[in-house]
Amino acid sequence: MATVTGSLAGVVPRPNTEHGLMGWLSTVDHKKIGVLYGATSFIFFLLGGLEAIMMRLQLAAPNSNLIDPLTFNQLITMHATTMVFLVVMPMSAAFFNFLIPLQIGARDVAFPRLNAFSYWVFLTGGIFINGSWLIGQAPAAGWFGYANLTSKTFSPDLGVDFWLLGLLILGTSSVAASLNFIVTIVNLRAPGMTMMRMPLFTWMTLVVAFLVIFAFPVITIGLIELGFDRFMGTNFFNPAKGGDPVLWQHLFWLFGHPEVYILILPAMGIVSEVLPTFSRKPLFGYSVVVFSGIAIGFMGWGVWAHHMFTVGMGPIANTVFTLTTMFIAVPTGVKIFNWIGTMWGGKLTFPTPMLFSIGFIAMFIIGGLSGVTHAISPSDYQQQDTYYIVAHFHYVLFGGAILGLFSGIYFYWPKITGRLLDERIGKVHFWLMLIGFNLTFAPMHILGMNGMPRRIYTYPAGMGWEFWNMLQTAGSLVIAVAMLAFLYNVWVSHTKGKVAGNDPWDGRTLEWSIPSPPPAYNFATIPHVRERDDWWFTKHPELAHGSHGHAAAPAEAHHATTGGHGHEEHIHMPQGSLLPLIAGVGQTLFVGGLILGPVVMAIGGLMMVGGLYAWCSEPINE
Repeated sequence: MATVTGSLAGVVPRPNTEHGLMGWLSTVDHKKIGVLYGATSFIFFLLGGLEAIMMRLQLAAPNSNLIDPLTFNQLITMHATTMVFLVVMPMSAAFFNFLIPLQIGARDVAFPRLNAFSYWVFLTGGIFINGSWLIGQAPAAGWFGYANLTSKTFSPDLGVDFWLLGLLILGTSSVAASLNFIVTIVNLRAPGMTMMRMPLFTWMTLVVAFLVIFAFPVITIGLIELGFDRFMGTNFFNPAKGGDPVLWQHLFWLFGHPEVYILILPAMGIVSEVLPTFSRKPLFGYSVVVFSGIAIGFMGWGVWAHHMFTVGMGPIANTVFTLTTMFIAVPTGVKIFNWIGTMWGGKLTFPTPMLFSIGFIAMFIIGGLSGVTHAISPSDYQQQDTYYIVAHFHYVLFGGAILGLFSGIYFYWPKITGRLLDERIGKVHFWLMLIGFNLTFAPMHILGMNGMPRRIYTYPAGMGWEFWNMLQTAGSLVIAVAMLAFLYNVWVSHTKGKVAGNDPWDGRTLEWSIPSPPPAYNFATIPHVRERDDWWFTKHPELAHGSHGHAAAPAEAHHATTGGHGHEEHIHMPQGSLLPLIAGVGQTLFVGGLILGPVVMAIGGLMMVGGLYAWCSEPINE
């Protein structure tokens, strides 16, 4: 069993010694970086939600002139870009950062300063993209950046330049973080934690990290080619000069569909941790769930062109991608059946994290079923570019990813802060969010089948669309109220929240074996893992029979014999540093200098090169 890892006399940690603002700016502690990711992504979530509400207010009634067409296109582009790249991905990264070392029994990630660097690049890249609002030139070509909408002819201002350079900056952050997590999971697992004893969330993190390092180079190639077209006058996507606009679609969706699984797999991992905890039984079919996640990672590369059924690829290509899209529903369906099997026969309780996880399953099933209808290329011809498509991906990415991430927020809040969120307010938040979500996005199926195109800023009266659009706008306001309930819950937790203790949920994995919030060094003694769900079987050794064919020893017996072997342990922790911040800001300024001017580029280049040189030259602390 795992060691019960409280504080040990004689532990001499060497964490970041700075406090206050300087402590946050120079931190390399994976837990603090996780908090920074989470707080930053939530601020962007509020910004993206505000952009969505402004669009819904414009569409609430026909012939509205609340927002002009250009601003509406800017809102569409920035809302989607924000939610995909600045909310769901980094909010997932917040959980990766905080939880992965705790779940695998490690004291930190493999490369703490690279971890900090990835955050500062993400933050400055997100500010850079949104800085386009400040000069009134936000991108307006859609988050998918289709050629020739992104050409100088149709987007002559700086909006697309901010967009493409911003995504290049954010890609650096994502790839650096993913390489870090791969090395961490492969090399830093506690003794005895084999791959098939890893928590499901750790497994999904590993799959996502591999998807990121293979998917982002694809979009990077497309963005570089687009940059050459805009800055250097080349013609990669200009058909009048021999270029091919469909090439962009292939590059974008070859990245874009693995990106869907980059967005959803972390939420699936969270749900796979929450359901067993509140069902009081192990995850049903652990191995099958693991391999279905891996299968999704592989199969996600073979379905991208179902986004392109109407571009004229021909019947053979359409048939192939119809079949592959249907096939990828199989491992996803396997996960759903395993989640239901986990709850079946369990001793169920329904705190807020469990409600969000069940809501995730229900909404994701609806989104998955509507996705299967897109897989049939003839019917996709009717659905393409209508609100039916908008309904589908919001049921997957909002009803799926966002609900799953909120399940994780409520589940891990006590571990992060040491205090519980209020259950009554949490349930109000859940029901308002679920009702508002369905009021907003369910009618889009009807509007799409009735012919309402997506990305239109207004519509004439008499089309039969008025009632459904008004209902959607009302639903979006209900979601806004749900977010206010959540913010109120955070305030209540901070001011008078109930102290959580180490293990408020009777958890199953190693993170629940240490104090809440965790100390800088995580584990006073590195645990020795002998079971899957090791902490659960440490607390309940009588349940370990049949799990691996041997009885578990009591937790107390392992407390003195594992990890430190009963002697005082010196813990060496990395020191904080401002160099990742300097290098990260420098990179953003250097890339942004292509449109902000040579002076900014020179300053950024000096900061980046100087920061990296000092980083590499700094002596290792003793």
